[in-house]
Amino acid sequence: MDHRLKKDKQFSYVYKKGKKHHSQHLTLFSVESKFKNYRIGYAISKKVGKANKRNKLKRRLREIIRKSDYPKNFHNYVVMAKIGSAETDFKNLENQVKIIFDKANEK
Repeated sequence: MDHRLKKDKQFSYVYKKGKKHHSQHLTLFSVESKFKNYRIGYAISKKVGKANKRNKLKRRLREIIRKSDYPKNFHNYVVMAKIGSAETDFKNLENQVKIIFDKANEK
């Protein structure tokens, strides 16, 4: 099953209806979904860095979330990177992802 948000319409819905959860370098938008699995999208602005930095950051975030069990079924998520997040190390990024998903899933 593909767990990605792909269309602009899907991202817009999550931004508009979702709840925000912040950490130092990331923001997570989460909203309940009618589907029986989770879907996740990544939003990384050009302000974060050039294409190679943005792609590296996106690969790191995908890997962290892939090997974890943070996302819950019946939810859609958008992970938005803040400026300066591309310079953080992998372990710190992993902690940031844990923080935002813990905030989102505590209810």
